[in-house]
Amino acid sequence: MDNSVVLLTIKDYGKVDICLKEILDSRGITRYHVAKASNTRFEVINKWYENKVEKLDLDVLARICYVLNCVPSDIIKYNNN
Repeated sequence: MDNSVVLLTIKDYGKVDICLKEILDSRGITRYHVAKASNTRFEVINKWYENKVEKLDLDVLARICYVLNCVPSDIIKYNNN
């Protein structure tokens, strides 16, 4: 039996991207509008917009989906390139 440890780098397992910018820009919706409509701080929505989310807050995701009438897979994409 092989007891070796396999180390993965970020490149090996991919990355999860937040695509809120593309959705808002294509619909002509502002971050301010989403923040107000979802009762979420602008700074939080801005982090999602800039794809700088480090930990997913499922409540925030649900609020954004509700406001934009979309599903999580419209916003969150797995990129394994």
